[in-house]
Amino acid sequence: MFLDRVKITIKAGNGGKGSTSFLRTKLNSKGGPDGGDGGKGGNVIFRATNEMNTLYSFRFKKKFVAENGEDGHQKNQTGKNGKDEIIEVPTGTVLINPKTDKIVADLSEDKAEFVALRGGLGGHGNAYFRSSIKQAPSFSQLGEVVEAKEIILELKTIADVGLIGFPNVGKSTLLSVISNANPKIANYPFTTIYPNLGVCEVMGETFVVADIPGLIEGASEGLGLGHYFLKHIERVRLLVHLIDISESEGRNASEDYKVINKELANYKKELTKLKQIIVFSKCDLLDKKELNNKIEKFVKENKIKEYYCISSYSREGIEDLKKKILENLKKIPKKPALEVEERDFDKKDFSQIEIFRHDDGSFEVTGGRIENLARGVVISDSLSFAYFQNRLKEMGVIDLLKEKGLKNGDIVIIKDIEFEYSE
Repeated sequence: MFLDRVKITIKAGNGGKGSTSFLRTKLNSKGGPDGGDGGKGGNVIFRATNEMNTLYSFRFKKKFVAENGEDGHQKNQTGKNGKDEIIEVPTGTVLINPKTDKIVADLSEDKAEFVALRGGLGGHGNAYFRSSIKQAPSFSQLGEVVEAKEIILELKTIADVGLIGFPNVGKSTLLSVISNANPKIANYPFTTIYPNLGVCEVMGETFVVADIPGLIEGASEGLGLGHYFLKHIERVRLLVHLIDISESEGRNASEDYKVINKELANYKKELTKLKQIIVFSKCDLLDKKELNNKIEKFVKENKIKEYYCISSYSREGIEDLKKKILENLKKIPKKPALEVEERDFDKKDFSQIEIFRHDDGSFEVTGGRIENLARGVVISDSLSFAYFQNRLKEMGVIDLLKEKGLKNGDIVIIKDIEFEYSE
């Protein structure tokens, strides 16, 4: 099964907790703080590979989680960092934020990488908080907890040349004789149900060819398979437009030509600017006189200046076509990666503060800014909790709570911290 668009869930690892520990020795019977920091959580990294050509592996597994950082240890030992979650995707995969529908990365080259989410920071151990005022801090910091996010993977085939044309004009057969591809070939519409790729070698040089399936009238509007696969033409530099000049399927060659070009224009205007090589296929099915008459009529009606006649069955005209393709490709620069539209996919919002009042009258404070502060609070430690209360006042949280009706004796909840407010 071919799959070229899928939504998955990814989550970086949480940071490890800092350690609360005290070292006691013969020379220092009272001991001192020696709690180490927690390790950093693992990142989520996407990596492109030429070894894949479909997103099928994501059909069943749609959640990817990096390893959490290890908690800190005594003797100032820092916890190990979490292992990164490396997700391999086919070269040509575009990453999209489903909330904004904007591109966050384009992995258009083999082995290209994108760090989608960074792991949470490890919490500081109590040794970190030692100072001239706090000689023996009995608290440490929690690791940073990171949220899971959804992301869309969309595959846009990487190829130099795109074979276009109606079903049954001979695209798959041509691909099989000019390259190393082995596509499924049969005499019925939509034999090809996903883009086939092949590497063509000519005069010691190579280029990649893609057989683009599903182009029929209305393809750009979702009919047939066209809308599903038109995106795979976007990256090609050159189009080879196959036309069944024998009209063996009962269609009109000239009409087919116009319809395909209309669908390309309707899908994306830029596609009409791509260089097209016109190729008449199945030429072996007509005698020379009938073939010349049909070609003459087609060329005159569509104002074609250059074309090639081929027969994939007899290999007639194949080598000349391959050379012409290579000649054109040398004049056309490779397409750059798609422009990144959103560069802060992993941005953490530490400014937001939200207040909710529950039915029992308690207040709950949430938001990145307050949750980051709460990481370092140990409610049982008087110094830690006093610092926390002062920061709530400085940040204006207490004033915001009062605006919502906070009074003495009310319960305030912030993450795992719950306390009774008093002036």
